[in-house]
Amino acid sequence: MKDHALHDPLWLSLLLLLPLLVWVRGRRGAPVLVVPFAAAWHRPSLIPASRWPAALAMTGLVLLIIALARPQIVEDKREVKQQGYDLMLAIDLSGSMLAEDYERGGERINRLQAIKLIIQAFISQRTSDRIGLVVFSGRAYTLAPLTFDHDWLARQIERLKIGLIEDGTAIGDGLGVALTRLEQAGREENNKRKGAFVVLMTDGANNRGVLTPEQATGIAKSRGLPVYTIGAGRDGLVPMPVFDDAGRRLGTRRVISDLDEGQLRAISDATGGKFFRAFDLDTAEKAFAAIDQAQKIEFTAKSYLLTTELFHWFAVPGAALLFLGALFALPPQLPFRRKPAPTAA
Repeated sequence: MKDHALHDPLWLSLLLLLPLLVWVRGRRGAPVLVVPFAAAWHRPSLIPASRWPAALAMTGLVLLIIALARPQIVEDKREVKQQGYDLMLAIDLSGSMLAEDYERGGERINRLQAIKLIIQAFISQRTSDRIGLVVFSGRAYTLAPLTFDHDWLARQIERLKIGLIEDGTAIGDGLGVALTRLEQAGREENNKRKGAFVVLMTDGANNRGVLTPEQATGIAKSRGLPVYTIGAGRDGLVPMPVFDDAGRRLGTRRVISDLDEGQLRAISDATGGKFFRAFDLDTAEKAFAAIDQAQKIEFTAKSYLLTTELFHWFAVPGAALLFLGALFALPPQLPFRRKPAPTAA
C-alpha cells in the first residue's frame, strides 16, 4: 500500500496563503509578493500589458513550495516471513590443521585450506540462513555472530589461519561458545531451541579448555540442539610442514593423526546429529551436503521502509517557470529583449 507524504506543514500553510496574498495585492494596487523582477511586471511599457509573466512566475513559485515540502511515495513497512536455519560453525584452528593430507588439482594442500573452500561454498548457497562462526584451538572465540551478511562472513573465513589462537584442541569450549551464540528469546518451544544446530569440525582430540566435550554435549542435548561433527584428515602418518623461527618452510615430517573419532560420534549421537569422516575433499563436500538436509524453520526477516522521492518532479519545472516569468517581465530596453516595431502615425 502506498501514500503521498509532505513532510513540512509550514510549506503547506504557505501554499494555502497564496490566494489570500493575491487578493491583498489586487486590493492595494501595488505588488506585495516579493519575487525576482516582480516590479517589472507592473511597469508601463510599449508592449501591451500581459498576464503571462505573472502567471508563469506564480505557477513556478507554487511548484517550488511543493518541492520544498519534500513529497514522497512511501511504502508501508511489512514483516517478511522466510525459511531458513540458524547454525553455528565451530572450526578447529590447532596446529595439526597444517597437515597436508588433502589434494586439489594434483597439489597437496593442508586441512585448513581445504576446509575454507568447502565452508565458503556451503554458506554461499544458503542465502536464507543466519550463520555464525566460532574458532577454537587452545581457547575458543566467536569470529562472527549469527548474520545474514554472507559476503562479510566469507571475508572472515578467508582471514582464518593457524596461529591466531594459542595451540591446543579445546573441543568442549568450542562447542560451548557455539551453543551460547544460538541462545535467542522467542525461538524456543518446550525449552527446546527450534531450527538451529551446530557443525563442529576438528582433526584432533580434546586436550585443553575449561568445558569438557561431555559437559558441552549435555548442554546441547538439554536444549534440543543437534551437533553435526566432522572429523578432518586421514588416519595414520600424515605429512606436516616444518618451519624455522622466521616462518620459512624447511621441509616436511611425518606425524601421527590423533583424531578422536569415538568422541565425535558420541557428541553427534547424543544430540541427534550425525558424524562424518572427511578423508579428502570429496568426502568433506559430501558431509556438508548431507547437513543441508536438516529441517527448515520459519522466522521473521528484517524489513525496510522504502520511499520514492518526488522532489525533482516539482522543483525542476517550478524553477523553469519562475525563470521564464522573470525573463518575459524584463523591460524591452535591455539589449537581449527585442524592441517593438514603430507604429504608423
